[in-house]
Amino acid sequence: MSSKPIILCVEDNVRNRTLLRRILQHQGYEIQEAENANQALETLEDLVPDLILMDINMPDIDGFSLTQQLRKKPKFANIPIIAITANVMKGDRERTLEAGCDGYLEKPINIEKLTSQLSLFLNDNRKNDD
Repeated sequence: MSSKPIILCVEDNVRNRTLLRRILQHQGYEIQEAENANQALETLEDLVPDLILMDINMPDIDGFSLTQQLRKKPKFANIPIIAITANVMKGDRERTLEAGCDGYLEKPINIEKLTSQLSLFLNDNRKNDD
């Protein structure tokens, strides 16, 4: 089993997924990808990631609804979920956190902010691996 933290990236835009995969792999994370909520739910049947990056604006089931579904399941209740969104109007961050996300990142992704959020939420896991 890998000692690298596993991050599930739920993002419908292939370019954004590719960018996130490259950044995260370079930083030493193991990446699983889902292009929509249904694919994420299928992936999560066999995987309990260390963290989930959640696109908010997706077709069919949006990131708010998917986050709320996951929070109702005990095995996902404490997994950090960081929203990645183009929703940057007043109140969007609060709405995202109220939906159950632990963190919030605006698109386009700022690599330093991404790294900071990952460190914040995965810090304990990394210490346990030492």
